[in-house]
Amino acid sequence: MTATTAWRRGVDPRSPRAHRMSRRLKAGSVFVNNYNDGDMTVPFGGYKQSGNGRDKSLHALEKFTELKTIWIALES
Repeated sequence: MTATTAWRRGVDPRSPRAHRMSRRLKAGSVFVNNYNDGDMTVPFGGYKQSGNGRDKSLHALEKFTELKTIWIALES
């Protein structure tokens, strides 16, 4: 699952219960009492088989670039 959201009345975002629940959910992103209120600098992606890479942030560069080393002998 790429993202999931949980809605509940009276949840304090700092509560240990919200954090425990978020860790147990098998998703790349978890929203508690909101949805898609993210920041462009935060990586977004799936979990397990749906998690092939990340979008947004510097982590996405790995998907679109390939490392290459080039050695050129310069005459001296």
